[in-house]
Formats: sequence, structure tokens, C-alpha cells
Amino acid sequence: MNAKDRDALLHTLNARFAKHMHRHQGIAWADVRARLEGHAAALSALHQMERTGGEPDVIGQDAEGRYLYCDCAPESPAGRRSLCYDREALDSRKENKPQGNALEHAHAMGIELLGEAQYRDLQALGEFDLKTSSWLLTPPAVRALGGALFGDRRYGRVFVYHNGAQSYYAARGFRGLLRV
Repeated sequence: MNAKDRDALLHTLNARFAKHMHRHQGIAWADVRARLEGHAAALSALHQMERTGGEPDVIGQDAEGRYLYCDCAPESPAGRRSLCYDREALDSRKENKPQGNALEHAHAMGIELLGEAQYRDLQALGEFDLKTSSWLLTPPAVRALGGALFGDRRYGRVFVYHNGAQSYYAARGFRGLLRV
């Protein structure tokens, strides 16, 4: 990433951070920026999250003190929709294959899919996926049976559902998490 793009990204992240302080109470932008400036891979991942419509923002810190960036766009990121869950699901489709799958797409971006608990934690910070849904990291036991999890918010509640992992919809994408 060139210096101009890096500065533009940091400006965007700073503005979003300041606008949504309720997502990261007790965290200072100066500390986040200092951490970001030392991590070119993190900046690249954040650039991909931003470029695909994720509107990444800090939502807290993990037990190791890393800042947690998550896609905070109101709806599932537009640039990451119409994907099935994983490679096995993609390979199992005989016709009408989607362009890719959520797990590999996330890996290529340098992020991870949100798990069910992380998705519920995100939903405690705002209302997300009112018209769309997002694939969630699926437990191996569910995946072994051919399914995958996704979540959304309807009727004022957060729902986690299951679907065949090979399915894909124009209104289903995935939200990513980045630890910096």
C-alpha cells in the first residue's frame, strides 16, 4: 500500500473511530494508530475490509491486549456476498457455482469469520444485518453434517440459523474480525 492510500485509510478509520465511541470505550485512537503503523499486514487487511464495504471499526480488545477490528457496516459487506461457506461446499456444487467461498475469501484478506458469540457481541453494539445475513464460523460437528451457520437481526432479535454450506444468496455475505 502506498503512503497516500495508507494515510487515506488511517483518516477513514480515525473518523469512524471518533464517530462511534460507544463501540470502544476506554480505548484511545493514538494507541490504536501506533499499533497499526507497525503492522503493514493489518493495514492491508483493513484496506481489504474497507474496499469490500465492511466499514471496519475497533470493537474492543482481546485477552492479549490486541485491538479487535470488526466489519461494522449496517448490512453484510456488499463486496463479500453470494459466496458459499467453504471450499468443500463450493466443490460439491454441480451447477450454478458462486464465485467463491467465505472461508477462503476471509483467509485471503487476512481476517477471520466471526463466531456465534462474537456475532452476538457485535450485535450488542448496534443493529446489524437487518436486511442481509452473514456466514458465521461453524463448529466442526455442524460442518461435518453438511451445514453451516449464519446470523441476522429480525424483529428486534438476533437469530443464528443453519443452512447447507453449499448455499449462497445475494443478501448473505460474511463479517470479518482482525486482531491487531
